[in-house]
Amino acid sequence: MTTSQTAHIPGSPRLAYDSVGEGPLVFFLHGIGGNRSNWHDQLPAFAAAGYRAVSWDARGYGLSDDYEGPLNFEDFSHDLARALDHLGAEKAHLVGLSMGGRILQDFYPRYEDRVASLTLVATVPGFDKSLSPEKRAEFVRLRTDPLKAGKPPVEMAPAVANTLIGPKAPRSAYDRLVASMAILHVESYIKTVEATVLYDQQVDLPAIRVPTCLVFGSADKLTTTDVGERMHAAIAGSEYHVLPDAGHLVNIEQPETFNRIVLAFLARHPLA
Repeated sequence: MTTSQTAHIPGSPRLAYDSVGEGPLVFFLHGIGGNRSNWHDQLPAFAAAGYRAVSWDARGYGLSDDYEGPLNFEDFSHDLARALDHLGAEKAHLVGLSMGGRILQDFYPRYEDRVASLTLVATVPGFDKSLSPEKRAEFVRLRTDPLKAGKPPVEMAPAVANTLIGPKAPRSAYDRLVASMAILHVESYIKTVEATVLYDQQVDLPAIRVPTCLVFGSADKLTTTDVGERMHAAIAGSEYHVLPDAGHLVNIEQPETFNRIVLAFLARHPLA
């Protein structure tokens, strides 16, 4: 990505972000095992379409700072508001994958006036509502037990990646997923996993009144398409797209299709 600029949002913790282009802001939020690089197939494409495209490292990820004490999941929402302030954006188009989508569902009722549109990708409205107790326990075990036993993230990454990647994903998509997980901040990541699963998020999907696009993968074993269908039914006027054969990382596995869908959605809902 040749024209990106990496910068930092001041405050506590300091947050890193990549920015490409000029125009209405499209802000991308990664998943629980990711970082800002997960959106590097999106940033130049959206910049070329006339947007300022920004992806962040959430607190405790990538080049962003770690932080003291436990994580309150709503901290992410307040960080996002701080990021929009720093970028001088009253409103933005917001795109979130998995945990990033959960952050946006928490952000919306707190900062509704900052949201031009929502694109919720391979996400759930809450772990307690969408995943069985067995799935939640497996989610935590697979991601934290090896780290608590002293293994580095690079040794954990392949096993997790294999549960997320689609059956027809190119090897490059798998390698990028493993690479992003290999550089996780261990303590911050464990705090994020635990806070994400324990957060009893009461999402009022029918209360979402901004244009909303839902994108899921047909081969995603974690956030399955039935979850997307229920979300689509609950959010009035929402769009729902399923990418055939895509796993959890739909934007990395099928970037051209993903970009086409989301750019078309944004074109129908310009930022006023």
